[in-house]
Amino acid sequence: MSLSLNQRIWMLAWPLLLSNLTAPLLGLVDTAVVGHLAHPRYLAAVALGGNFFMFLYFSFNFLRMGTTGFASQARGGGRDTRVVLLRGLVLSCALGLALIALSPLLREAGLWLLGGSDEVQGLARDYIDIRILGAPAALANFALIGFAIGTHNTRVPLKMTVLMHSTNALLDVLLVQVWHWDVRGVATASAIAEYVGLIGGLFWLRHALRSPSQPEPVWRLSALLALMSVNRDIFIRSLALLTAFFFFTAQGARLGDTVLAANAVLITFLLILSNLLDGFANAAEALVGEAQGKGDHAGFREAVSATGRWTIGCAALGLAGFALGGAPLIGLLTDLPAIRDTATAYLPWVLLLPLTASAGFWLDGIFVGATWGAAMRNTMLVSVALFFAIWALTQPWENHGLWLTMNAFMAARGMCMGWVLWRNHR
Repeated sequence: MSLSLNQRIWMLAWPLLLSNLTAPLLGLVDTAVVGHLAHPRYLAAVALGGNFFMFLYFSFNFLRMGTTGFASQARGGGRDTRVVLLRGLVLSCALGLALIALSPLLREAGLWLLGGSDEVQGLARDYIDIRILGAPAALANFALIGFAIGTHNTRVPLKMTVLMHSTNALLDVLLVQVWHWDVRGVATASAIAEYVGLIGGLFWLRHALRSPSQPEPVWRLSALLALMSVNRDIFIRSLALLTAFFFFTAQGARLGDTVLAANAVLITFLLILSNLLDGFANAAEALVGEAQGKGDHAGFREAVSATGRWTIGCAALGLAGFALGGAPLIGLLTDLPAIRDTATAYLPWVLLLPLTASAGFWLDGIFVGATWGAAMRNTMLVSVALFFAIWALTQPWENHGLWLTMNAFMAARGMCMGWVLWRNHR
């Protein structure tokens, strides 16, 4: 008996949902471990270093998105999927090694943009020098996870995420609490966890790497040009998105170490929300890409509608969770009174995020599955332009203005992408 569309969505989404929720929950250990050290400079340094890597790695998130789109379309069209993964892995490893080679320049440029006190920047510099060594594995994991989602093998990302973040959490406690490596311990734990996740992912996808009876050449020019074209557009889109987040962190740093640390605590709420919503956005990637590969226009529309309904439900759940658990979660992340009180003062802005951000996360999945890279790029560029325009108007409100700008930016993403989807449907 064939599954209904909602059943298919749930079968695809539940491992991704658990994977995405596990990532921030276990990732909270980074913040919690240093948040309970004696001075807020450690938490501020991890916030700077973490945002540096968020900007750096997610600039290369096209490796996951592009791999998902092409793998799902290859699956829907009955073509060789193995070659999609191989191309992604080769590109990932090459880019990761280039990041290590360029890390001194990237580090200094990033810290100059982010700001912060000299003491905090010194600690953040140590963090970056260590964690960058995990770059080849981190980027290769993007390709592995993207391939698994595109081929509807969504339990592999769950296994990889649990393995990586469990390793990270255990090493955090050992290196920071037992061996007192402070931010160096957090960075070492993250780098090691990336390689552990890569080994696990290659093991769980080993069957997909077997050569089919009629394999497609890895270096076929037309396929590589198509891959680079979509990846270029998604790269520009990711760069623009993370420019907004980078700027948000930098402006918080200029308001003082306490505001920087409080914003780092609060941005965790957005990460939790995005990971909650991405389970169904990733399901949309797989279903939309499969329909696109088959040329099934009715299936495309049904996948869009069904995943949209699931997204509305997740947004409502996120709003209820933030309203009821926001203050306790802040207390869990830090017991430093100044940071806790500052974060609580700005918590109402976080309660708006399920309303302003949900549509954008869902539509990302639709656009990735359809490989609408140019549309993703253009709508993001418009939204980022609005971000800076609104920030310029609200600058006198300091951190309240920053959070208003973030919510407006998230809403603009959803509206711009929604307009493109409506136009294409019409």
